[in-house]
Amino acid sequence: METTQSSTNLTNSRHWIRLIFMLLFAIAVQVAVAVMWVVVVVQFLFSLLAGSDNDKLRGFGQSLATYIFQIWRFMTYNSEEKPYPFMDWPDQSE
Repeated sequence: METTQSSTNLTNSRHWIRLIFMLLFAIAVQVAVAVMWVVVVVQFLFSLLAGSDNDKLRGFGQSLATYIFQIWRFMTYNSEEKPYPFMDWPDQSE
């Protein structure tokens, strides 16, 4: 009985399609983390030179952090919703 279930799972295209999406999102999260580091450095420089942070950059950092979180939720099977570009870009207020 278990081997039948295992072979059914192995041949189910749903699992393999999800794997492809997970690999693509793994690349996307690496790019997003690199961009986040740029935001961190630029925000620090704004704070250092101007005396306060940049509101627009803070909002973008918030939405990027939410996007990274959404990717990790999808990749760890905690969500079935595929993040951007399959849904709207996260709000800055999320």
